[in-house]
Amino acid sequence: QVQLVESGGGLVQPGGSLRLSCVASGSIFNINAMGWYRRAPGKERELVATITSGTSTNYADSVKGRFTISRDNAKNTVYLQLNRLKPEDTAVYYCNLMGRPAWGQPIRPYWGQGTQVTVSS
Repeated sequence: QVQLVESGGGLVQPGGSLRLSCVASGSIFNINAMGWYRRAPGKERELVATITSGTSTNYADSVKGRFTISRDNAKNTVYLQLNRLKPEDTAVYYCNLMGRPAWGQPIRPYWGQGTQVTVSS
């Protein structure tokens, strides 16, 4: 079973920065992509950024130029650098892994428990 553990959330003032980390552990055949999603109060969960095993990245328009996703394949860890934070970035941020649990099985999503990011003065 795969476990994802996020860290790095917290309270930050507008314009500030945070760095989120997510470590994947457990047994999995291969990892296709990792990424971050977020859910703001009263809203649906939305994609923030994803990165493939080949380091191809994808960002939501709302975070382009401010957030950077990166990945350490050797450590099964994905990072999200959040810069120039805005109050509207306040949300619970969830780590996501898309992977194949065993040979021949379909790719499926795995989710972390989430880490709170609050942007407020």
